[in-house]
Amino acid sequence: MTDNYTRIMMENLERLYAEIPDDLADRLPAVRDGDRFTFNAFGETCTIAPDGITLGGGGFNPVIGIIVSLYALHAKPAPMVAEPYRAFKEFPGSMPYIGAFSTHTENILVEHVETIEQSASRIREGLDGTDAPPGISGDFAFTVRPLPKISLCYIFYEADEDFPASATCLYSGNANEFLPLDALADVGEYTSRKILELAAADRDDRRQ
Repeated sequence: MTDNYTRIMMENLERLYAEIPDDLADRLPAVRDGDRFTFNAFGETCTIAPDGITLGGGGFNPVIGIIVSLYALHAKPAPMVAEPYRAFKEFPGSMPYIGAFSTHTENILVEHVETIEQSASRIREGLDGTDAPPGISGDFAFTVRPLPKISLCYIFYEADEDFPASATCLYSGNANEFLPLDALADVGEYTSRKILELAAADRDDRRQ
């Protein structure tokens, strides 16, 4: 039986393909092949098609499927404006999601700050990332791009004798133009999960 997440994704795809914009490939941006659109999402090759959304070698995460389908529905010609990066709470209407965002996007990283620092190069490479912009503070920081027009800047502080470790996730300045806020919060959560996945893989490789 099709689960609710898959049902929602398929409903979004039906809406998308019912009135698909002629310039959707440019809006995403993506490579178009007939009615299929391929681009990079959450560090994987992502393909949108009328019958579903695939990631990587054909795997499927239903929540990411919803995020990607909403990203396609909200695609517009406007370019990404990365700076100044903004805290999630700065987006209008974000209040109902702030608690879950802090828990699932930032707090899950705190106990792994040391491992993330050691794996920062692997993480940047795996998530189309770069060094953080000049002026960003923290013991270390970097940007990643989970979707073509949404960039996240992660700022980390290591624990010391006065303060515990911390992790902060900021969004590209106009990220809310490309997704509704609940899905935008999910982008942070699933990007953080991908960061932990890449950091764990890098740690395991270094141990071999």
